Amino acid sequence: MTTKPFAPACERNRDPILDVLRTRFLDRRSVLEVGSGTGQHAVHFAAAMPWLSWQCADLPSQLPGIRQWLDEAKLSNTPTPIPLDVSGPWPTGPYDAVFSANTLHIVDWPGVEKFFDGVERVLDNGGVLVVYGPFNEDGIYTSPSNRDFDAWLKARDPRSGIRDVESVRILAGNAGLRLVDDVAMPANNRCLVWQRG
Repeated sequence: MTTKPFAPACERNRDPILDVLRTRFLDRRSVLEVGSGTGQHAVHFAAAMPWLSWQCADLPSQLPGIRQWLDEAKLSNTPTPIPLDVSGPWPTGPYDAVFSANTLHIVDWPGVEKFFDGVERVLDNGGVLVVYGPFNEDGIYTSPSNRDFDAWLKARDPRSGIRDVESVRILAGNAGLRLVDDVAMPANNRCLVWQRG
């Protein structure tokens, strides 16, 4: 039996994120999670919010690990995970919510642009987008730990890196999204919440 993938950060941040999602997704029904990673978040959030259909999506290489988490949890509101590269085809939707954690600093900047293009296509009118992760302010790191993390990201892949929140807000605005909340999270992260329409 293959060991399930495990990310310690998911265990640390899942409850603070859930506090935000419980409010923002209270009246939602179908969520597309872009970049489901290990699948840990999906299982935790779907179990805590059984009124949601939680659709995991990630690169094909990630799907077997996600399936392990979903199969073990046996939740009725987690359909089979689907392949999704932000720069490729997106599912048809529509979804009334989209969630993504720790993806915008991993993909390259054209991938960030494609992310918002895709969200614009699949998110229903009135739909909610929640993005979790670290962000810079006016090109300045908000903490020494974020500066160190950014250096680590760029050493691994020069195209990745912590994004400037203003640049991301512009992309969201161009996609018809209005910022409704910016929640400070532990470890110098943030939850940015947008609504369409």
